[in-house]
Amino acid sequence: MEKKLAEYKCNTNEAIKLKLVRFPEDLEDDNTTFNPEYSHQVFGDDEVAFGYKGLKILLYYIAGNLSTLFRIEYTSKVNEKFDCVEADDVESKIREIVPPGFCTNTDDFVCLLEKEVNFRPFGMLLHTYSVHNEEAGEDITYQIYKADMTCPGFREYHERLQTFLMWFIETASFIDVDDERWNYFLVFEKYNKDGATLFATVGYMTVYNYYVYPDKTRPRVSQMLILPPFQGEGHGAQLLETVHRYYMSSPTVLDITAEDPSENYVKLRDFVLVKLCQDLPCFSPGNLMQGFSQEMVMEAQHKLKINKQHTRRVYEILRLRATDMGDAEQSRSYRLDIKRRLIGPYKKKQRELAKMRRCLRPEELTNQLNQIDLNMQHEQLEENFQQLVSHYRRVLERLAQA
Repeated sequence: MEKKLAEYKCNTNEAIKLKLVRFPEDLEDDNTTFNPEYSHQVFGDDEVAFGYKGLKILLYYIAGNLSTLFRIEYTSKVNEKFDCVEADDVESKIREIVPPGFCTNTDDFVCLLEKEVNFRPFGMLLHTYSVHNEEAGEDITYQIYKADMTCPGFREYHERLQTFLMWFIETASFIDVDDERWNYFLVFEKYNKDGATLFATVGYMTVYNYYVYPDKTRPRVSQMLILPPFQGEGHGAQLLETVHRYYMSSPTVLDITAEDPSENYVKLRDFVLVKLCQDLPCFSPGNLMQGFSQEMVMEAQHKLKINKQHTRRVYEILRLRATDMGDAEQSRSYRLDIKRRLIGPYKKKQRELAKMRRCLRPEELTNQLNQIDLNMQHEQLEENFQQLVSHYRRVLERLAQA
């Protein structure tokens, strides 16, 4: 029986089929389909739906306004022949995150697709840029807008847009859109269809404006997502830089931070901040070789709204560029400068050890010493340094190509 039931388990990351539809023929084109990276928030940690063979969960979105087609298909389903076994209610699980008003049949969806020509981006245009598309052999134009909940139709659009978070951000959650301190930044592609200009959703970012006493705000990036068909084309960097430039012009903004940044976000932020800072006078090669300074902190915060911690990383990356690592003295100076920062947590452990020597009984002290291997700490420090330099080199390589 167990073997028989196992045939009715489906991996939901494979079963869910996502599309961004521009033309009716996209509906039958497997090349326009993409799958989630995660589905645990909807289907549990195992990311499995039970009770079906050949399960397909179709979630197709019109490329611009994200009107949705939701349909479930399967080749067979468990029935009464299996004692006390019921199929998972897949539809109810999806309905928990997909807002009402979706289509359930293709004809209705295609009718909505014909009205897509009337869709226009929400809010205020901040930035226009182009990316060369090798396949099309032409430059594609993209635009970034700032929107809020007062824009007609934006609340409903955002409800549809945020559903993508559940499939592509591991710890995603929906935000309280009634809180006016949220800002929304949207990326759209301009494309032609039958001689008309249409817009396709590329990605977005939400930013929360925290109050800082007495009269400042600290914008914090909460969510950022570039949809999979557009990833790897530089849209994340364009979006983050545009958002930074938007806040840079505000005298009330103290600095810009991020909430629980992912490793990929940190890499992106390093690139964008280095690009913004590299032309500041305080980051001239001569100043960089003199070491990290308060002048760098002040200028980066005043002109670019970058905090001290992020400014330090910018300094380390730009100093690497200014350092001849083939020169033994310059290389040693750079290594010591970075390791002095990295060694902070290890020094803290050593201070804790000194306290232990005064407070603990001999057997307790031996226990703690076994956990603090100084040789291992030195190895970890060197490993952290090498990993950091490797990352910094990648940032500089990307910067050279920008």
